Amino acid sequence: MGNAVDSHTVLYSVIGDPIRHSKSPIMMNRAFRECGINGVYTAFHITTERLGDFIAGVRAMGIRGVNVTIPHKLDIMPLLDEVHESAHAIGAVNTIVNNDGHLVGYNTDGIGYVRSLKEEVQPDLTGARVLIVGAGGATRGILYALAGEGVASVTISNRTVARAQELADAFRGLVPSIRAIGQDELRDACAESDIVINTTSLGMYPNVEATPLESVWLRPGTVASDLIYNPLTTRFLAEAKEQGCRIHGGLGMFIYQGAYAFEYWTGQPAPAAAMRETVLAALQSNS
Repeated sequence: MGNAVDSHTVLYSVIGDPIRHSKSPIMMNRAFRECGINGVYTAFHITTERLGDFIAGVRAMGIRGVNVTIPHKLDIMPLLDEVHESAHAIGAVNTIVNNDGHLVGYNTDGIGYVRSLKEEVQPDLTGARVLIVGAGGATRGILYALAGEGVASVTISNRTVARAQELADAFRGLVPSIRAIGQDELRDACAESDIVINTTSLGMYPNVEATPLESVWLRPGTVASDLIYNPLTTRFLAEAKEQGCRIHGGLGMFIYQGAYAFEYWTGQPAPAAAMRETVLAALQSNS
């Protein structure tokens, strides 16, 4: 049963390129129903050259909230009236709040990820040695959130070392120790890490056989974490579990980044359990 739409219905959306795979509309419309909010959330396929047109449309139509996904999280920033300091530090926006035509950008990726990691697998991150594989937009948000948790060190590995180095330089000073490495040093880095996070798309549906690293490189007891939530358990996580690692999938991050966005838009606590239930059902039916 969909949300009832009338002349008072408030609009929300997610934009990306591509976007048809997104589970955000299912999750967010369930959240609005659960809380009795007269809102409807849609997905718009917006290409980079249409980004300015879309933002003009947000202002013109009074769209109250927008989630921003790949590849627009950086390009959207100059088009907004204000960017929250955390999103500035991260260098990416994934959530826009429209306050009567004044557009404010936030980033809920990192805080969503860390909340999920702490709730599901590692309640205290103090002193942890973290290895992040990949240096894309999501990595920035996670780095910023981890810095506030008192981790001891962060190593960023990327195919293009220069991109990893750029991130390490940007966050130097926020973390006691941060460095960039290439894939040739990945094996040694795995051996000395407490938490290994895959932020790449390797292993995402439909390319489920891909994996960012060899699971035999991981020590038993290490937390293996993957931002991918489709499939719920990637090959990387399944193999890490066989190695005796504790595993953490990407569903919680997806739920909580949406929950924080919902709270920014509505001022109400998000119904996170209902949101999770809806996304799980959609993933299991492959809809």
